[in-house]
Amino acid sequence: MTGAWRKGAGALLTGLVPVVLALAFSTLTLLVMGASPLRAYGSMVFGAFGSTAKFTDTVMAWVPLALCAAGLLLTFTAGLWNIGIEGQIVVGAICTTWAARAWQEVLPRPVLLLALLLAGMAGGGLWGLLIGALKTYGKVHEIFVGLGLNFVAVATTNFLIFGPWRTPGRATMSGTALFERQAWLPTFPGQAVGPVELVLVAVSLAVVYALLRGTRWGLSLKAMGRNPTAAHWLGVPIHRYTLMAFAGCGLFGGLAGAVQTLGLFHRLIPAISSGYGYLAILVVMLSGYRAVGVAPVAFFFAAITKGSLQLPLELQLDSALGGVLQGVLVLFVLLFQGVRARRKRWAQGE
Repeated sequence: MTGAWRKGAGALLTGLVPVVLALAFSTLTLLVMGASPLRAYGSMVFGAFGSTAKFTDTVMAWVPLALCAAGLLLTFTAGLWNIGIEGQIVVGAICTTWAARAWQEVLPRPVLLLALLLAGMAGGGLWGLLIGALKTYGKVHEIFVGLGLNFVAVATTNFLIFGPWRTPGRATMSGTALFERQAWLPTFPGQAVGPVELVLVAVSLAVVYALLRGTRWGLSLKAMGRNPTAAHWLGVPIHRYTLMAFAGCGLFGGLAGAVQTLGLFHRLIPAISSGYGYLAILVVMLSGYRAVGVAPVAFFFAAITKGSLQLPLELQLDSALGGVLQGVLVLFVLLFQGVRARRKRWAQGE
């Protein structure tokens, strides 16, 4: 019992200390800027939860964050840095928009919505597969491939919005024409969020958890991530599993793009990803690379992201303060984990 208590206390300490340090750093930053920390944090809480509409906005930010983080667990587990998750969101949104324009007046609504979500997943999955192929067969590091393809995806979005898919009668970069109503995801009465998004997040996290915890495939990904050379000698097909990890992550990224397109904007816009792919990387790190931690951590980050928008309105502070808090929090988590790992090695005499 004492050992279990110590283990639990250690885990709690590991989680709380970085949060306290990040808050202390942010508080010091606010004091240097001459702002009241209490008012600033109060404004962020109000901006995230101050009304039903604000809470709904926070949930709508949480959904793509959690979906992307679920996918990134696959590549992180395999020791792969899928920076291209941003591009997978965008390509998923592009494919969803193409399908909506083609099928929104043809298919009945339930079939249409399923087809549109699958189209987004297919687009993101293929874009992820392309990164995996260039890494595996082109011998290009996945970080450089991912960043390059992110720019390609964004440029393609801008071309389509300003070119072939421009709003009839006017050329604008604000986005394509709105989809027909039957191509919108259903919502709760009077709210911007609906049951489909919540079910998708729950199912996605459950699937990833099951894959990584209870299958040979997940075990092989973990072996790759820990020691790819040893995994190869144990018979793990590294190339095939690399492709599968990137494609699997892309499926979730594309699904996030589809949700953004069908559930939030109801059209394709230039900034369709809203930077959630990059932010999801921080979510996965802070969750300790575990599926069970993704949902609460993603919600925390979504609350900060939406809550910080209130700072310019009430205190004339830049909303980038929320990003500072997120980044500093992840930095302290990584530093604290590194210190603990080194102390553990010292205790073992290494």
